[in-house]
Amino acid sequence: MTPDRLGALIGATFGLIYVEVNAGALPAAAALTARILGALAYAAVLVLLVRARGSAAPDDGGPRRGFTRGYWLIVAAEVAAFLGGNLLLNGPLDRPSAVLGWITFVVGVHFFGLAVVWRARSLAWIGGGLAALGLAGLAAAFAGAAHAVVASLAGVAPGALLLGGGLWALSAARRTATAA
Repeated sequence: MTPDRLGALIGATFGLIYVEVNAGALPAAAALTARILGALAYAAVLVLLVRARGSAAPDDGGPRRGFTRGYWLIVAAEVAAFLGGNLLLNGPLDRPSAVLGWITFVVGVHFFGLAVVWRARSLAWIGGGLAALGLAGLAAAFAGAAHAVVASLAGVAPGALLLGGGLWALSAARRTATAA
């Protein structure tokens, strides 16, 4: 599996997890709809991956992406930010409702690092969207919004963004391979 395909799969997997875990805060009909749509989007990602399995990815001569030292430094910083923010939000700030927004913000910022390390500007778009949704979730939590609002902004919407990003990346790669 190429690094781009693996990245799309990882992103879509986390997107599905975001949707499935956070949809429970929504009213029953909306939760069911979000979960079904998330599962369908994930299934579409899997179908695109299976269809791409036999096709060779073009070698553009660009940098090799993967689990390099730069990647692991970004992950280490991400884990430290998760822990530090969670301790602060659950401790002195007494805002446990803001943890989801913080996690989403940190995940978004980590995509900026990956965009640099992997020289893949498209990851910055995903990162920007996730960071903005995380900040919106943080703001909603600090404003005292209902759990469903925070879960929608910082959980379900980021999940949809990650699933959509995986679908877009795999669809674009398929269109490129078909045109070649």
